[in-house]
Amino acid sequence: MTLMLQRFLRHIETEKRYSVHTVNAYKRDLEQFSDFVKINYEINDLLSIDSEIIRSYIINMKDSGLENRSVNRKISSLRTFYTYCIREKEIEISPLTEIKSLKQPKELVKFVPEHDMQNITFEDSEDFVIRRNELIIEILYQTGIRQTELRALTDADIDRNKHTIKVLGKRNKERIIPIERDLMMLIERYIKLRDKQFPERKNVKLIVNDKGGETSPKFIYTIVHKILMEVTTVEQKSPHVLRHTFATHLLNRGADIRAIQKMLGHNSLSSTQVYTHNTIEKLKDTYKKAHPYGDK
Repeated sequence: MTLMLQRFLRHIETEKRYSVHTVNAYKRDLEQFSDFVKINYEINDLLSIDSEIIRSYIINMKDSGLENRSVNRKISSLRTFYTYCIREKEIEISPLTEIKSLKQPKELVKFVPEHDMQNITFEDSEDFVIRRNELIIEILYQTGIRQTELRALTDADIDRNKHTIKVLGKRNKERIIPIERDLMMLIERYIKLRDKQFPERKNVKLIVNDKGGETSPKFIYTIVHKILMEVTTVEQKSPHVLRHTFATHLLNRGADIRAIQKMLGHNSLSSTQVYTHNTIEKLKDTYKKAHPYGDK
């Protein structure tokens, strides 16, 4: 791995605060490109690349059977890397300046239907694991935060008087999200059980694993996946699908899209507007079922 690549990965991990999963994805994409130019062009320096090499790499990926979406993700990784190189004054112009992303069909964002979410139930007991798992589902669904943001929450981020949580998102952007009284009660009930279960724990995170330590992405995913498996046939059963579900359900019930944008922590409104496609599909479905001409 080149020194410049190491610097870039350290930059997105420490300064940009990208998740381990995202950093590893960038690493894979850039190492694959590095291997390609070494084998095909005998070039070891990623700073000596031109647009023709980028184009040949794209052709190579398409010839190997990669879909446009996957190719675009790898192009995006390269674009981000070379933008960083320009910022660091290692190059003057990005070799991707004239490179456009490949066209790809728009897909509807996957989400869990409301009636499926309403079917999620938990045993009413003072069992720490049950209450912890319930809280994971409810926080993700009622706030729309990312699983990385959930794992980073501490008790100090919960304002019990104002009924809000403080979330530190991408690029260290802080946002405040309001929560309902019922969710606050779940949090307080869970904290009492957690502190009773692990009275001498050193971990300051709100959500802990079965031993009182910090959780991992896989730990959160496993819990969410298992619970959603019991109530829905939606293909994706991940923490992120609950983020999509949060936004889609709010839009379906008439929430302002800019308010949703703030709660999700999106910089651009266009990132939030992907959820409007789901509401349009719902309107079409309603029309077909209710209007006399709907089936024509």
